[in-house]
Amino acid sequence: MSKNVKKFPARLHVLLASDSKVGVVFRRGPSKSVCSVLWNRRTDEFKLGQWLHGRIYERRSDISPDGRFLIYFAMNGKWESETKGSWTAISKVPWLKAIVLLGKGDCWSGGGLFTSENKYWLNDGYGHKVLKTNPTVQRNLNYRPKENYGGECPGVYYIRLQRDGWLMKPLVSDSEFTVFEKPLSHGWILRKYAHTQVGAPPGKGCYWDEHELEQTEDGKHIDGTKWEWAEVDGKKLLWAQDGCLFRAIIKRSGIGEPKLLFNFNDMKFEAIQAPY
Repeated sequence: MSKNVKKFPARLHVLLASDSKVGVVFRRGPSKSVCSVLWNRRTDEFKLGQWLHGRIYERRSDISPDGRFLIYFAMNGKWESETKGSWTAISKVPWLKAIVLLGKGDCWSGGGLFTSENKYWLNDGYGHKVLKTNPTVQRNLNYRPKENYGGECPGVYYIRLQRDGWLMKPLVSDSEFTVFEKPLSHGWILRKYAHTQVGAPPGKGCYWDEHELEQTEDGKHIDGTKWEWAEVDGKKLLWAQDGCLFRAIIKRSGIGEPKLLFNFNDMKFEAIQAPY
């Protein structure tokens, strides 16, 4: 007798270029399939990049300020392969094909952040093996993060959040989440609860986020516990929920009517070659 398996919505995480109207959406689901999707934030057009049979650790990933390059950490478990089963790569947005390839062989550390349009910090940890280089993008050996949040996803993610304008609140001992806040227009605050949790709720990984909006002056609150990703883009709020990406105008009274930008749930694996 077959067992009923609950189907979860696609899981989304988004990277926004700071100096360009470009974004990359990581769309995951089922658990061992992930793809990259280009988001033109001027036209709200979405274009599939590539699929990977494996896992991309989106919280150890970043997009260059001009939106040209992507750095990510991935694992496919092929431990006898050239990459030893996990790797850090730099690719051309929105593709996953590496122009810089650094074999890792385990899931400690890995990934990194861009420090400029063509330089990156590598979250090296226990070391990478250089398999492919490219003169277009180079490792920044002079950069060191001011803080150290360990060898897994927070070690990159928390640094990226603070770089992008999120204020990290004081840590609470024995808490399963870290709180980040970002001020919005009209006195609103976007609050992110970044969970690090063993035995997370069904459909979540050990790292997952939820959100809320608060306006302390007027005592208003908007529940965002179902928002797995959220960010502000100018005067508009962006968020991902149930495999869909939304946008709404921020008003003093709250947020305007949500606009569905794209539903990622029906996407299925396609074998696509990068054009380089």
